[in-house]
Amino acid sequence: MIKRRYTMKRGIIINVVLMVLILVFAIISMNSGKMNLSPLEVLNVLIGTGTDKQNLIVFDFRLPRIVLSILVGLGMGAAGVVMQSLLRNDMASPGTLGISSGSGLFVLFFVVFIASTGKSSFIALPLLAFVGGLLAAGLIFLLSYRRGRDISPIGLILTGVALGSGYGALTTFLTLKLDDSQMNFMLYWLAGSLWGDDWGYISILTPWVLILLGYIFYKARILNALHLGNQTAQGLGVSVKRQFLGLSIAAVALSSGSVAVGGSFFFVGLIAPHMARKLVGPDHKLLIPAASLAGGLVVVLADTITRTVSLVGDVPTGIVITVISVPYFLYLLAKAK
Repeated sequence: MIKRRYTMKRGIIINVVLMVLILVFAIISMNSGKMNLSPLEVLNVLIGTGTDKQNLIVFDFRLPRIVLSILVGLGMGAAGVVMQSLLRNDMASPGTLGISSGSGLFVLFFVVFIASTGKSSFIALPLLAFVGGLLAAGLIFLLSYRRGRDISPIGLILTGVALGSGYGALTTFLTLKLDDSQMNFMLYWLAGSLWGDDWGYISILTPWVLILLGYIFYKARILNALHLGNQTAQGLGVSVKRQFLGLSIAAVALSSGSVAVGGSFFFVGLIAPHMARKLVGPDHKLLIPAASLAGGLVVVLADTITRTVSLVGDVPTGIVITVISVPYFLYLLAKAK
């Protein structure tokens, strides 16, 4: 009998290790930056004995950014897994399907036409990004649909690329209406800047991400069946169209909500599932948490680097993610058969 390479025990251990690594880099991140704090000073803050200045640095500057990094990574990692599994295509992601362009266009609408402050912006921006991503996804599926045929994954991606170009043209047109501060915000958002490091945004994003993650994990068995093909899933008693629609909306909501307050981190949705699949295998009961945690780890690590290493100017976290992830992605492509 052939011994399975991927086991439940191995998968659980790897997920625990990923959680520990996120915690370690979160602690390192709290000690890093222009205003250095020693580990003892951070500990004093966490147990309530820090000074006012130390409390300000940790609770108002460092901790919100760390929590935002983890939430964005969790959301993008899970969204990437769902899209790759539903389409049975390792190149599928919110970015390659054009959903990123739709979300970005509606974020730009917010900046140009709404740009409110206070509690209304905390709710309006994630919702607008979700609406933009959902409309983009709906249009892609509508244009790819053929009566009596299964939707082609390659057709979906090609349609997404084409529509993404159209969204890009609209985005360029709207940027003509931006002033200098608005233009600066959009450039940093597109480059992947963790700009929404405010407890107000985090209080909206946290339940959004956790509820959708719970739903996707609950559907792990369904994703295992869908990944085998529609006919096989139907034979196993799965309502393919209904489950496909529900999981697609959840993935779009996760990715759109995450990038609305975290910037354009769609590359995380492409690379994190690949990393997780190498570690725990294809079983979604292990793959979904592993991809989510891998995404969180990548974003936290990249953000720690941006605040620790002396770089020229304020480099967005998304650029560092691309720099550290592309070599691994090229390695995966070289190893692919």
